[in-house]
Amino acid sequence: MAGLLTPGGDPLLAVRFTVPDLTETFVRRPRLTGRLTEGVRGPLTLVNGPAGAGKTLLVAHWISTRDRPDDVAWLTVEHEDTGPGIFWTYVLESLRRHGAAVPDDIGSPSSPGDVDHSLLTRLAAWLSERAEPVILVLDEFDRVGASAEVADELQFVLRHAGGGLRLVVVSRTEPQLPLHRYRAAGAVAEVRGADLAFVPGETAALLNRHDIRLSDEGARSLTEWTGGWAAGLRLCILAAQHVDDPDTFIKNFEAGQSTLADFLLAEVLEAQSRETQDLLLRSSILDQIHPDLANALTGRDDADAILAGLQHANAFVEAIGHSWYRLHPLFAEILRVHLRVRLPGLEPELHRRAARWLSEAGLLAEALPHAAGAGEWELAAGRFVDELAIGELLTGLDAERLDGLFAAMPPDAAGPAACLVRAARELVRHDIDRGLDHLRRAGEDLEGEETGTAALRLSHALLRVFAARLTGSADGAQAAAEDMTAAELSVPAEKLERHPELPALMLTGLGSAQLWAGRLDAARISLSAVTQVDDGPSTASPRHESLGRLALIDLLCGRPGRAESHARAAVAGAERSGLPPPARTGVAQLVLAAVAVDRDDLAAAQTHLDQATASSAVAHDPVATAGLALVRSRMLLAKGHPKEALRVLEELKRLPHGVEPSPWVGERAALAMSTAYLALGEPLAAMDVLVEEGVTGPEATAAAARARLATGDREAARALLDALPTEMDEGPAVAVRVLLARAQTADALGDDSTAQRLVARALRTARPEHLRRPFLETGSWLRTFVRHRPVLAQGHEWLPEAAAVRGTGQDPRTGRDTVCELVIEPLSEREQEVLERLAQMMSRDEIAADLHLSVNTVKTHLKSVYRKLAATRRGEAVRRARDLHLL
Repeated sequence: MAGLLTPGGDPLLAVRFTVPDLTETFVRRPRLTGRLTEGVRGPLTLVNGPAGAGKTLLVAHWISTRDRPDDVAWLTVEHEDTGPGIFWTYVLESLRRHGAAVPDDIGSPSSPGDVDHSLLTRLAAWLSERAEPVILVLDEFDRVGASAEVADELQFVLRHAGGGLRLVVVSRTEPQLPLHRYRAAGAVAEVRGADLAFVPGETAALLNRHDIRLSDEGARSLTEWTGGWAAGLRLCILAAQHVDDPDTFIKNFEAGQSTLADFLLAEVLEAQSRETQDLLLRSSILDQIHPDLANALTGRDDADAILAGLQHANAFVEAIGHSWYRLHPLFAEILRVHLRVRLPGLEPELHRRAARWLSEAGLLAEALPHAAGAGEWELAAGRFVDELAIGELLTGLDAERLDGLFAAMPPDAAGPAACLVRAARELVRHDIDRGLDHLRRAGEDLEGEETGTAALRLSHALLRVFAARLTGSADGAQAAAEDMTAAELSVPAEKLERHPELPALMLTGLGSAQLWAGRLDAARISLSAVTQVDDGPSTASPRHESLGRLALIDLLCGRPGRAESHARAAVAGAERSGLPPPARTGVAQLVLAAVAVDRDDLAAAQTHLDQATASSAVAHDPVATAGLALVRSRMLLAKGHPKEALRVLEELKRLPHGVEPSPWVGERAALAMSTAYLALGEPLAAMDVLVEEGVTGPEATAAAARARLATGDREAARALLDALPTEMDEGPAVAVRVLLARAQTADALGDDSTAQRLVARALRTARPEHLRRPFLETGSWLRTFVRHRPVLAQGHEWLPEAAAVRGTGQDPRTGRDTVCELVIEPLSEREQEVLERLAQMMSRDEIAADLHLSVNTVKTHLKSVYRKLAATRRGEAVRRARDLHLL
């Protein structure tokens, strides 16, 4: 064994295969070991929690409780294991050392940086053939968390090993395995940070192990104060061993002003050299410590050796990788209190030095709190803008923290950068007037100044785009976007690449303003470009917005199917990125609600409407606000409340201060009002509202023709419709309404054959999209027309009975019309899963792999699906399933 080497030539470290020993004070927790025992019956067990949570010792204890502890292979992962060759060398050796007779023909990796895929295939095949599964524990797996390659290879082996491998991953972070699939299949057991936290009874047991007697209330208070964190509990218990009254100690605990502080200062700080004490005190202001950063705070050059020595001596300093260290949180808090006593007034200067070092190191996010702590607001704002981070105030996971940080910036902080930060904070709160005022001041500072950097000009232009979208000014957004593009030419490419949110925000703002102004083609181009940018946390919100607005454009163009596809992509992207509902625009849900209204699924429409109103942006985003009113009015019309619909539509005339009118909003409102007036039996008012708003286009012409017919003016209706081209490049939602208006007019003029032809064409056009609402809006005319021509309705069972355009026939027993129902045998749950993947154009092999089935089993399910849907081909089955709302 001693001669075994890694692919790089280094000897294998035996300690990495050793299960850690338990201390005498270790508290056994059956509630967790039982979960691990249950977990290894499945393929994956995840023990996930913060440092010091007791993950490793828990798993070590669980192993000791097993009937055969030696059947568990243990590997402590190290940072160098990011090289797949090294990682798999250690995995194979761990299996061998713990009794698994790994065949020699599986081989070993030959290179530190990669592993031959055939080796992994042979390993998985061997594991899959074993009578008893191998249990492999990977401790500290987060050390290779950045290696997607290692994670992908591990997933490959786990997936293809069948029941031959049981993987236990111990990690501070979630591994890059497809956990969503395992969770959906119920194939992962998880012990997380909340589970690892001690409960009061376990705290009491830990106290007993240390010979400390604490009341039940004291144990509960200690548990609450530490959050059940194992390391914190042990630290407090260690301090409590030196007091006469542990209960009073816990009750009166204050970090920095307690027996615990005295103990830590005496036993840890005072035991160190003068230089070490100075370094610890000065470094206590830092979340993470780098030796060079510590040297900048002390003015010396001995930090590297001091930090390494403290870490080696377990003196509350933890190495976190890449030469960075971290103080124990409680110790750091106590040190900060002591710093203010021993070196009063020094803290702002330390923050200033830290801010400058971190800023020069390119660690902007870490530098900003220190600049704020030093009162260096102009430095903080300047560096923030210079690093092109202004977009992070508008979107991304860090926006809330940054907003809170700059909230403390005083009014006397001057300069264009400070003005831009203020403008961003006001605009993101939708305070347009204040935001524009700060933008104007920043522009005045930049105008004519040679010191105006490209970063300042670019940030200024981006915020102008953002402001223009809030006011609906497409021209303003276009001019600002051009200025931003020009400024980008003077910015280093590598700096721009670090901020994909900038072009995403610019294009989203530009596309939104263009959409509001009715420039739909230009808006589509701008918004489509956003969907092509880097898909990361910083661009999640712009991508979500853009997809929602693309959905709205499709809806306005009468294409509900495409609109639904874009809207669902927007919702799925938001879910995938973890974007909370209040941070979403609500436009995608509004589009889904509008599509559901068109399909006469009012329950689904109401659900989407409720979800849309959960967004905080709905009340401020002009597009979302207008969309909400339009969908609400259509819902009220569909439910038979035209007067209430008119009241909602009147609200659209009251635009927020500074927002320009939108042509499509006015047109959509006029069309909805015309429909409402027709429903109220007021055709003249229906015509007047279209004329007053100057609404044109095929859909408006159809609405006007219907109003003319309602007044009895058939010739005027025909004249309006004859002015339209016979063949129009319009979406099905528009085309169906025009066809129905033409049919009703032809019927009124006595041209029965033309009317029948047009109704049949409208039905064919509407069927793929399930457009039911246009037929319901025709009222009694269509019901009467079809009742006397039942052949028209054959094959259109998808329409609601209320429209009376269902497939009909004579019941021979009663002589009355009956509605034809398409009856199918219900699909099983597994058949439904196969059908859904069939609709995604997955092959049989891909379906089998995704559902963990054999190809023959998939073939059997497909035959059953085809039989139940009365289909012979994939496309026919999918179409039939969609008609039946199975997809």
